[in-house]
Amino acid sequence: MNKNGKTDYVKRSQKDYSLSLKLQVVSEVERGELSTTGAVRRYGIQARSTVVSWLRKYGNFDWENQTPSNMPKTPQQKLLELEQKVRLLEKQKKHLEKQVEKADKKSIIFDMIIDMAEKEYNIPIRKNSSPEQSTLSKKNSKKA
Repeated sequence: MNKNGKTDYVKRSQKDYSLSLKLQVVSEVERGELSTTGAVRRYGIQARSTVVSWLRKYGNFDWENQTPSNMPKTPQQKLLELEQKVRLLEKQKKHLEKQVEKADKKSIIFDMIIDMAEKEYNIPIRKNSSPEQSTLSKKNSKKA
């Protein structure tokens, strides 16, 4: 303590934070004894975001689902989560179907362009070899 009755603290660098300090801060914040800003003031931590990152890393809170991870989920919560996953998967499926349709259209257009170019310039652009011949030629080139 200094002359004014306030506690002295030294701002720390990231290297100074021991694992025991991090766990102590996380424990105090999760028990409700301290807020994140209170922990910053009491322990001289550089930023509130540092405490939040410790809470995410070492705490008992499930940040993705916004529920404490040690609390069992009710059947209704599980059902809601599954419904959200279904909606997300359906949305992803629609997006992928649109991409496939677009790729199919591009393929058709490219084929048409190649056909036009072959007719226009009287040159064969596509190779007329069967897939079996191409695999044989690859094998032969590897032996050489």
